[in-house]
Amino acid sequence: MATKAQEPITFVWQGKNRKGQTIKGEVNANSVNEAKAQLRRKGVSVAKIKKAPQPLFGIGAKDKIEAEDICLVSRQIATMLSAGVTLIQTLEMIGEGHNKKSMRKLLNEITNEVKSGNPLSSSLRKHPQEFDDLYCDLVKTGEQSGALENIYDRIATYKEKAEALKSKIKKAMFYPIAVVVVAFVVTTILLVFVVPQFEEIFAGFGAELPGFTQFVLAISQFVQDFGPYIAAAAAAFVFAFKKAYARSQQLRDSVDAKILKIPVVGEILIKASVARFTRTLSTTFAAGVPLIEALESAAGAAGNAVYRDAIRYMKAEVAAGGQMNVAMKDTEVFPSMVNQMVAIGEESGSVDDMLAKIATIYEREVDDMVDGLTSLLEPIIMSVLGVVIGGLIVAMSLPIFQMGMVV
Repeated sequence: MATKAQEPITFVWQGKNRKGQTIKGEVNANSVNEAKAQLRRKGVSVAKIKKAPQPLFGIGAKDKIEAEDICLVSRQIATMLSAGVTLIQTLEMIGEGHNKKSMRKLLNEITNEVKSGNPLSSSLRKHPQEFDDLYCDLVKTGEQSGALENIYDRIATYKEKAEALKSKIKKAMFYPIAVVVVAFVVTTILLVFVVPQFEEIFAGFGAELPGFTQFVLAISQFVQDFGPYIAAAAAAFVFAFKKAYARSQQLRDSVDAKILKIPVVGEILIKASVARFTRTLSTTFAAGVPLIEALESAAGAAGNAVYRDAIRYMKAEVAAGGQMNVAMKDTEVFPSMVNQMVAIGEESGSVDDMLAKIATIYEREVDDMVDGLTSLLEPIIMSVLGVVIGGLIVAMSLPIFQMGMVV
C-alpha cells in the first residue's frame, strides 16, 4: 500500500549569514536536520531552530490568502525585479520570507513551475483563486515584451489602488451596518430580559399604566412570543436568498441594477465602478494589451453588472470599427465628463493617460463621499440609538414617576 507523502514542517530559525550578521526567518522541511542542511547551503550558520507554533484549530482565517497578500507580493516582485534580481531568486526570497504558510506554499509551487521552464504567466494561471485572468494576461504581456519589471510595477500600482478603493467601499457599508446590528441586539436584550422584570413590578401597582409604557410592554410580549419564529424565518430567507444569488446570474444582475438606485450609496458605487473601469483599462492598454482584450478585462473588473454589460457593448462596437467614446455615450451609464475626456484622449492618442486621470478623479471622489457619509451617519445613528434606548428607559420610568407624584 502506498504511503502518504509527509507534509513539510515549518521551522523558525535564528543564525548568522556569511557577513556575520544575525538574521532569522522560517524554512519548510521534513525534519530539523533537513532544515539545517537547507540553511547551510544558503550560507546560514544556525544558532536556534524549532518548529513554528501551530494555530489552535489548524489553518484558520489568519492563514487564508487574501487580496492584500497578493497586492503586497506584487509590489515586492516589482521592487526586486527593478533592482536587477532574477525572477527565480525573487520568488524564492519572497516565498521564504512570507509569514503565511499558505502563501509560502503557493509561492513555492510557482517557483518550482518557473524552474521547470514554464512561463510565469502559465504558472500563475494554475491558481485562478489568487491570480485572475487580468493579472495573468498582464504578466504574459510583460514576458512577451521583455519588460516584466515595468509591467509588474503597473500591476502592483493597479492592485494597490483597487484594494484602497475596495477598502473605502467596505468602510462605507460596514460602519452603519455594525452600529445598527449592535443597536438591534441591545434593544432585543432589553425587551426580552429587562422589560419583563419591570412588568412584574408594575403588576403590583394596582393602577393603570401610562399608554407609552403599555405600548413598550406589548412590544416586549410580542418579541418574546414570536421573536424565535421571526428570527428563524429571517435566517431561512437569508439562507435561501444566498443560495439563489449564487446560482442565478439574473438575480445577481437585478440586485446590481437596484443597488445603484439607493440614495448616496448608489452614487458611491457608480463612481467606484467608473474608477475600476478606467483604472483597469488604463493599466491594460498602457501595458500593450489590445483594446478589445483590455475592454473584456475591464468588463470583468467593473464590479457591477450594469457597467459590465455596458463595457461589453462598447467592446462589440469598437470591434465593429466604432469609436470608444461614441459607444460609451450610447450606453448612457457613464457621466458626460468621462465621455468627453475619453473623446479627447482618442483624438490626442493618449487614451491610457486620460483614463488614468479619470480614475484618479473618481477614486478621490469616492474617498470624499465615503468620508462625508461616515461623518453624516455618525450623529444620525447616535441620535437613533439615543431615542430607542432612551425611549425604553423613559417607558419603564413613567409608572415610577407617577407613583411618586401620587404619594
